[in-house]
Amino acid sequence: MTMTTTTNNGLTSKITVFLEMIKFSQTVFALPFALTGALLAAGGLPGGRQLLWIILAMVGARTAAMGLNRLIDADIDARNPRTAGRAIPAGLIGKGITLIFILVSLSILLIAAGQLNPLCLKLSPLAVFFLVLYSYCKRFTALAHVVLGVCLAAAPIGAWIAVRGTVDLPALLLGGIVLFWVAGFDILYSLQDLEFDRSAGLHSFPVALGVNGSLWAARLFHLAMLALLVTLWMVMGLGGFFGAGIMLCIAMLAYEHWLLKDGDLTKLDAAFFNMNGYISVAVLIFTALDVLVKRV
Repeated sequence: MTMTTTTNNGLTSKITVFLEMIKFSQTVFALPFALTGALLAAGGLPGGRQLLWIILAMVGARTAAMGLNRLIDADIDARNPRTAGRAIPAGLIGKGITLIFILVSLSILLIAAGQLNPLCLKLSPLAVFFLVLYSYCKRFTALAHVVLGVCLAAAPIGAWIAVRGTVDLPALLLGGIVLFWVAGFDILYSLQDLEFDRSAGLHSFPVALGVNGSLWAARLFHLAMLALLVTLWMVMGLGGFFGAGIMLCIAMLAYEHWLLKDGDLTKLDAAFFNMNGYISVAVLIFTALDVLVKRV
């Protein structure tokens, strides 16, 4: 009994370390956009079964992606003072158990995709390909930020396909919104590793463009996101609630860039974690208001 309890406690501890390592709480960045895609595709609330499998697919994909990134980058993280304390370099969790958690997460993704519809299952290997590709990108291209955007763009596109079984223009617009949004804030986030990435021969927008150039690149990416939000609003004939959501996103993005306007990274947490979490939740809330109020 004692041995079993000890084993269970050890596994629970490893799971806790793994979830902290992959920043599971930051699922808030992508999950609201997946739910937004489901709401728009259904023109209201999707079925409970669909919603469950959409959430499981998204969580499985995001968990696998972050686990892969931590595993593949473990040696780089160990050399970077900012990341040396992460779980694998710090010896809090082994690479073997991390790989097991990743495989479990990928299994959840594939099972959920299979439960949704055939097209979701057929496209899931493509999603896995980009998840793996992202973790290697910074070794050879500054476009790693864009590839990360592609990975998260799969959330709303996949949710749309889960509901409708087809790839339609609004789904692609949603994917583009997430792509430019994520790539923009990832450029800002990577500013803190500029000197290390440069010395280690890694690639990023900050390495290629410097601080000022990266700030402008992030601004342009976020302008593109807003332009696609407006396009989606018009294409789908959405109403005033969605329009109000766009205005709120403009305000929050403006504040995010104002916080970092001089490259002051002391405000990065507020700009990166807080504002971007609020943006994704705001899009979901105002989409839900728009879609559901029309049905009343």
